[in-house]
Amino acid sequence: MNRRLTLTDDTPVAAAEPTTWQAQKSASTRNQIVEAAIKCFVDLGYSRTTTTAIADKAGLSRGAMLHHFPSKIDIVRAAVEYLHSKRLKAFRKAISRLSPTDTKRVRQSVEAYWQQVRHPTFVAFFELTVAARTDPELAAILKPAQEAFDREWYDTAVELFPEWKGREENFDLALDLSHYLIEGMAVNLMTHEPTDRDRRLLRWLEDKLHELAGKTPLPSTD
Repeated sequence: MNRRLTLTDDTPVAAAEPTTWQAQKSASTRNQIVEAAIKCFVDLGYSRTTTTAIADKAGLSRGAMLHHFPSKIDIVRAAVEYLHSKRLKAFRKAISRLSPTDTKRVRQSVEAYWQQVRHPTFVAFFELTVAARTDPELAAILKPAQEAFDREWYDTAVELFPEWKGREENFDLALDLSHYLIEGMAVNLMTHEPTDRDRRLLRWLEDKLHELAGKTPLPSTD
């Protein structure tokens, strides 16, 4: 499936805020390189992504790129941090728009998650996950980063869904069910076209989340 990657987030790669013009320029170039690497992961796959390919995609000479990132693995490390930051920011942004008292909150939350995993940044993340299975150096970067992401994602979910207070066990089950079903469906879309089955599964998930929350499911509008 052909996917175009458009990164419009202003999430910085560097943790510290640049304070001088030169530092700002350097941070901007680093972001440019990281975004180019992510596009390469999506378009070429991890194994075919080289420093030369990244430099070409970024519109830089290989030497200029290596000035900021001495090796491919250094770029990968920054890309993982960038991807995780973007996913958390997108999750928070989508859910924070919804009112805790909105009767359609569960449905809108499911839809927001579904839209997020259909973005090419998820493809890039999944590509790295698969590659890490046989690449110890990549796995050493991805595993601790993913564990940190999972903790922060859970804490963010607890904060954004206060209506589940008192149902912590059900809330954990709701998060796991949503995570494994929706991300599994997203993986399927990498090799299959969308079908009505996707919509039926999302509606089934919505009903199960209502049950776990002790609420009456909304009537289907599909």
